[in-house]
Amino acid sequence: MTEQSPRPNPAEAPIDPLSTHPASPFLRTEAPAPVAFASPPSPVQVVPAASTWVLYRSQIEFGLAMLAYLMVLVGSVVVVQANPGASWRYAVVVLPVAPAAFVIWLFVRALSRLDEMQKRIQMQAFGFSLGSTALITFGYGFLEGAGLPHLNWTYVLPLMAVLWALGAAIFTLRYR
Repeated sequence: MTEQSPRPNPAEAPIDPLSTHPASPFLRTEAPAPVAFASPPSPVQVVPAASTWVLYRSQIEFGLAMLAYLMVLVGSVVVVQANPGASWRYAVVVLPVAPAAFVIWLFVRALSRLDEMQKRIQMQAFGFSLGSTALITFGYGFLEGAGLPHLNWTYVLPLMAVLWALGAAIFTLRYR
């Protein structure tokens, strides 16, 4: 029987300094010996599969609410025009306010999800829109007194929306 000397534990073996083996074309280099503990697992990139609903939830909800608003608006206008003398026509005319209120709720919820810079831009754009709309409608009120035709109040909200978009564009460019 031959006796083999036990191999020393690689963790206990002395480490040669780098200057011990100078770079030589005749010396073959080897891969480092494996260590006593396992390597951490390689990171696996798991990209969650996001559905269209998750990615575009706010836009889809807003679009469906606007569609509901338009459907109720057209329906109420048709019903009131078909029954101009009915006593319930005022209740039917006000029905589109419900989906419009839902649109406003969705809009405020979307604003609350913005970061601080976007909230600041939107707040300044809203202030610009509110002030500009007030000045324009106030000024046109004086012009109506001078003889210009009377405008319907339904033009105020689209004017405010256009001025809000203009203000958002201006303040977004300002903060870039």
